[in-house]
Amino acid sequence: MFTIDQIKEAHAKVKTGADFPNYIQDLIILGVKGYDTYVHDGSVVYYGLNNYTAEAEEKYPEIKVANFPNKELFIENLVKHQHGETDYMTFCNHCAQCGIAKWRVDIVEMTCTYFDKAENEILIEKIPS
Repeated sequence: MFTIDQIKEAHAKVKTGADFPNYIQDLIILGVKGYDTYVHDGSVVYYGLNNYTAEAEEKYPEIKVANFPNKELFIENLVKHQHGETDYMTFCNHCAQCGIAKWRVDIVEMTCTYFDKAENEILIEKIPS
């Protein structure tokens, strides 16, 4: 099974949102089936076969996630990030400001779903392959 060190090595190649599709391909090779990223501290839980999980501890000091989502502003910021206009930390701060508490990447379905604090789905998008 995969390790957090292997995932960190793959993630180190990601500089902007434009690099995301290649990152997903690297995770597929490692055997990752999906993962949840928590915006408040950057921690991530990765999922593999047979209920295997690996957890990456928090990456940055805690940021406050807004109580209510602003879907329109979030989509605007997401598009900028996907076009390489913002770095990862800027994107995380934008998520928090827009009430996005976590995102779930489902590598099997090739989707990324963004959730608010109440676990409501705010946006589901297809991941380009």
